[in-house]
Amino acid sequence: MIEIVPSILSADFARLAEDIARVERAGATILHLDIMDGHFVPNLTIGPPVVASVRRTTRLHLDVHLMIENPERYVEAFVEAGANSVSVHFEACRHLDGTLGLIRKAGAMAGVVLNPATPVSVLEDVLEVADYVLLMSVNPGFGGQKLIPYVLDKARKLDRMRREKKLALPIEIDGGVNRQNLADVVRSGCEWIVTGSAIFHTPDPEATVREMREIAAGATGVRV
Repeated sequence: MIEIVPSILSADFARLAEDIARVERAGATILHLDIMDGHFVPNLTIGPPVVASVRRTTRLHLDVHLMIENPERYVEAFVEAGANSVSVHFEACRHLDGTLGLIRKAGAMAGVVLNPATPVSVLEDVLEVADYVLLMSVNPGFGGQKLIPYVLDKARKLDRMRREKKLALPIEIDGGVNRQNLADVVRSGCEWIVTGSAIFHTPDPEATVREMREIAAGATGVRV
């Protein structure tokens, strides 16, 4: 099932509960929360207290993306704050298998993230351990960037890999997805479509989510 996953990085934090309510009314079932430490990526965002505040405002699935060094140190804190799924970067984990195990032990789905230039082949032996894979389609750190086209080729390769292994893990994509390229993104094999500015920087985020859900539904069933 295709999910349009609003990223609160682009929301109005002064009216965050209102923005979350808008996308929830439009049918969104997952929210994406980007955690940046100023070291792994050149930006600072939020920590467990904000995740806990979001948890109190909504019952939606909270998808927490750790763009941080030493993510294993903070997994439990984010799950305790209310994360339903936690993804960590392949590039930031010395012991990826162990970190994924920590996430699952804490009670959340465990995801692996790949930066644009990291090939999907590095996941060949770990796909069975992950619950989902997130492909970055921009260089992480800031919202509002343009989608890097070759990441859709990576999505197609990953889709083939999971089908060959008979795995049901979702492919998530994050960065530069908008109404214009959404159909191509869905056709490449991605199911969890993270998008921030394309939703929250429009006059009516609720209507935008509804429109994107319709576009995605129309694009399903056709892979290119």
